[in-house]
Amino acid sequence: MSDEVVVLKTFNNEIEAGMAQQVLQEAGIQAFVFKDDAGGMEPHMQRTNGVRLVVNCVDAHRAHKLLKT
Repeated sequence: MSDEVVVLKTFNNEIEAGMAQQVLQEAGIQAFVFKDDAGGMEPHMQRTNGVRLVVNCVDAHRAHKLLKT
């Protein structure tokens, strides 16, 4: 199994990214949310930098299809 990860999608906020993460995890795909908002002290940085949803490279195609539906 590959350890390489890819950014599946970049969201405007943590809530949207978290909902997408939940959909993927319910389908058995491990997904992680990465954000840089100074530990929650600067939430406006999420809109500037985005919130990234990351998955394993081998799961990327299936994950993309799941989120598209």
